[in-house]
Amino acid sequence: MTATTGTDLYPSRGPTEVSTPRRDPVVWGAPDAPGPISPADLRSFERDGFLTVGELLAEDEVAVYRDELDRLVADPAVRADERSVVEPQSEEIRSVFEVHRISEIFAGLVRDERVVGRARQLLGSDVYVHQSRINVKPGFGASGFYWHSDFETWHAEDGLPNMRTVSVSIALTENYDTNGGLMIMPGSHKTFLGCAGETPKDNYKTSLRMQDAGTPSDEALTRMASDHGIKLFTGRAGSATWFDCNCMHGSGDNITPFPRSNVFLVFNSVENAAVEPFSAPVRRPEFIGARDFTPVR
Repeated sequence: MTATTGTDLYPSRGPTEVSTPRRDPVVWGAPDAPGPISPADLRSFERDGFLTVGELLAEDEVAVYRDELDRLVADPAVRADERSVVEPQSEEIRSVFEVHRISEIFAGLVRDERVVGRARQLLGSDVYVHQSRINVKPGFGASGFYWHSDFETWHAEDGLPNMRTVSVSIALTENYDTNGGLMIMPGSHKTFLGCAGETPKDNYKTSLRMQDAGTPSDEALTRMASDHGIKLFTGRAGSATWFDCNCMHGSGDNITPFPRSNVFLVFNSVENAAVEPFSAPVRRPEFIGARDFTPVR
């Protein structure tokens, strides 16, 4: 199932909210295709939309990536770069985008077969990096990310035609049940929720700090939570959560003393390259939605 340019399988950002049944596979690769994900875990991903790996990185590897995250956050040149997003209240760095191009250390993580191999297996093709970033949630007030489907934004504003994209969040600090961890509604990836409201020009300049356009209504979220429930992810540093692009997910504020930082990588199939945005006046910058479709090698 491949959309042609201009074919909108998942309408959004119109006058009203609209639900559309998923028109794409969840697991694109063959069930018996070789790869690091077992057949049982592939079935689980198909059903729930996510997969957890308890120890993707060893402690010494986590230390390397955590040191690199700390170095980047402390670098005045990185802070001044347009790829860095700061907290609305504290003005501390919240995210640094395109981190695999800023840092050779994180570029190496993208090429790690434990990471990219799972993406190829799930998507059934070569993949490229649609987006990468480090997220920093220091203690005492770091704000969360409101409920959303990533695909809604990537379709509307970046022009990804189909749901053939997968994300991995790799913990670089301990994820407790209290420090603003990732929450997902299991099974929500099977239905696309098209949100109401037009996309403002240069929406990314505000949405990366506080999302507004592309946000589901309270009524829709209540219905989805009643249907699917909510799963909160905890785990040691080095653990990882893979999740489908259309999962309804979010995270709360971190008001504990314990930081929560992660590296977030988005792999898209080379057979699902971005076209023009489906529901936005202009494309987002390439550091947010890549236009270089070179496969990861």
